Amino acid sequence: MRFSDGNWLNRKGVTIHSPHEINDIRIEPQTITVFAPVQHLRDRGDTLQGPLLTLKLTSPMPDVVRVQSCHFAGEPELGPNFQVHADADHQAQIVDNEEELGLTSGNLSVMLRKTGEWSMDFIGAGKRLTSSSFRGLGYITTDDGEVFMRDQLALGVGEYVYGLGERFTPFVKNGQTVDIWNEDGGTSTEQAYKNIPFYLTNKGYGVFVNHPERVSFEVGSERVSKVQFSVPGESLDYYIIYGPTPKEILDKYTSLTGKPALPPTWTFGLWLSTSFLTDYDEKTVNSIIEGMAQRDLPVHVFHFDCFWMKEYEWSNLEWDKRVFPDPEGMLARLKDKGLKVSVWINPYIAQKSRLFEEAKAGGYLLKKPNGGVWQWDMWQPGMGIMDFTNPKACEWFAGHLRKLLDMGVSGFKTDFGERIPTDVVYYDGSDPVKMHNYYTYLYNQVVFNVLKERFGEGEAVVFARSATAGSQQFPVHWGGDCYATYDSMAESLRGGLSLGLSGFGFWSHDIGGFENTAPADVYKRWVAFGLLSSHSRLHGSKSYRVPWLFDEEAVDVLRHFTKLKARLMPYLYDAAREASQGGVPVMRAMVLEFPQDPGCATLDRQYMLGDSILVAPIFNKEGEVDFYLPSGVWTDLLTGMQVKGGGWRHEKHGFMSLPLYVRPNSLIAIGHEEQRPDYDYALDVELHLFHLEEGRSATAVVPDQKGNQALCISARRDKGSIEVHAEGTGVWTLVLRSVCSVASVEGGSVETSQMGVRIIPDNGASKLTIRL
Repeated sequence: MRFSDGNWLNRKGVTIHSPHEINDIRIEPQTITVFAPVQHLRDRGDTLQGPLLTLKLTSPMPDVVRVQSCHFAGEPELGPNFQVHADADHQAQIVDNEEELGLTSGNLSVMLRKTGEWSMDFIGAGKRLTSSSFRGLGYITTDDGEVFMRDQLALGVGEYVYGLGERFTPFVKNGQTVDIWNEDGGTSTEQAYKNIPFYLTNKGYGVFVNHPERVSFEVGSERVSKVQFSVPGESLDYYIIYGPTPKEILDKYTSLTGKPALPPTWTFGLWLSTSFLTDYDEKTVNSIIEGMAQRDLPVHVFHFDCFWMKEYEWSNLEWDKRVFPDPEGMLARLKDKGLKVSVWINPYIAQKSRLFEEAKAGGYLLKKPNGGVWQWDMWQPGMGIMDFTNPKACEWFAGHLRKLLDMGVSGFKTDFGERIPTDVVYYDGSDPVKMHNYYTYLYNQVVFNVLKERFGEGEAVVFARSATAGSQQFPVHWGGDCYATYDSMAESLRGGLSLGLSGFGFWSHDIGGFENTAPADVYKRWVAFGLLSSHSRLHGSKSYRVPWLFDEEAVDVLRHFTKLKARLMPYLYDAAREASQGGVPVMRAMVLEFPQDPGCATLDRQYMLGDSILVAPIFNKEGEVDFYLPSGVWTDLLTGMQVKGGGWRHEKHGFMSLPLYVRPNSLIAIGHEEQRPDYDYALDVELHLFHLEEGRSATAVVPDQKGNQALCISARRDKGSIEVHAEGTGVWTLVLRSVCSVASVEGGSVETSQMGVRIIPDNGASKLTIRL
């Protein structure tokens, strides 16, 4: 929200009260409180008029500083509030001398000037990161009676801002106005399903605004050298998080708000959906599944979209017996085919649903101020909305989900959760404006916990569309309603990369686009992109997304990339483990892996899959693609061709390939299984070593099905030899992708390979010495 009129004036009807100087200080253990008048105090008479702003500085963990400012402190503290974690043993250091007052937490300090105009600097490892200078912090009133709190943090020359949720607008957020307010707007507007009040910059820090309600960001758009964030009300609460690397920022941010859960291995396989408005029954479902099997197209999850329930009755959480007379038997038959089953749900109860009267009587639905059930006709006629602040409502809803799990359902697509009204009353008295964004957290938490309760830690998965800060704990999330065009494919990728820089580890999208039916070329290009994403789903609106409905080549393309992903699972699941432990996404914007390379700062049409594989999707029928390779010798994963990085490349590809390059000094674990994603990754695993430079090392961790280390292989090149060490159990071989021949091997034998030299360790060997 903008308050100024150019550089000198405020907008008509707006008054901004900013701290002018420090008047008084209160120092308590681990806390600094500052009292700042909004004008210079010339004499005691000036103390008889306000406002007087209060600033509190604390630190919940190393390298993180919390800044809380307020005008009136007597407002009721209505929830909800983000669940923010703190290190109880952390001790920050307070600095208090004649010139400065501040707090030091690890390598991050916040310092206020004691004399002169108001100034607050944030310093990381001795270097100024950003600052809130004179007239930056402010309490704002309008002639209409509205009040706001805001702060403005400085943007340096060449500083770029990333994140703020799954945003489909330009990847670098400089110059944009971003309102944190969940909306069902598709992927082609400034609206977003997943609004996260967190951003990071390429200067080594991140900012988390700790407000679940609407937060308005002006990212170099009101003041071109500032990021302004404002909230309605009398107080403002935010955290500065020092990295200095982007990965370290995400690690610390997700330590505050929650780490992504590790999804089970089967979720990384291909999901096939009935699509939304198609007609289907068990016969249709079987024909689709059999068609995939006949064409050697591995499917791992089958998803039933909305019409598994009867029309006008969503969500009654009950199979439509007209078309599914034996749901338990059907689910057992699908399980016998090796499939997991997902079903679509949402948190809305239509008036015609068998559950409506029960939910109304129990007080499980959001209410109007007069005590009646809040209803509207959008989406489902007369629908009410679940009130997840009511523990009994949560248990009631969970009980119906458990019945579906008893039948054989494996997971839920938790659709919607964005269109949450603000003229409602919650069971626990929560502020409905704050609940608008936060609602999705409670909704997905209830569903995720039901699955975790049934299947255990590391075995739960939802397929969620809406999110807020902390929702990364309940994966997986998908990009929402996109069109079947190259433009929409590119905007989807932008959204996914932005979400990854907002603390979310796992992301998917509708392969081929949701709205309309894609031309065959769009579908085939999207298949390659989709199977080289963290999670992969074929889903659409009015037509099935099976490949033979597009053309026969689409069948070959889907088969090729589905099997490729299955073989990459040892590598991908280790990236998933890293996401769950460190908050680093599986699909990574280039700036995340190469923060020191200016060429990567704005890239949004390519990404790193894990830390070693570069993917450049193709966004045109002709197969032409321009992409950037950072410095070093890169190797084409599919062909073995080596190219020198440090600049842009132009290539042309058929539908069976795309730029898929491995960075130098990489050791990638490739599995033996092509038909499924859930197998023993340490059995018959190949470790592919890519252009290991003199004096450099490479390491690969092969996880088990729980994400624990089963096997760890490390290689180091020194003085013309490669020393390889193995820890753990497993059956493995080593493939030297950039070596044509070797002089000798101690601890193993040599075979020729199309991809390079293949080294087979002696039985029980844990060390190899390869002389080149």
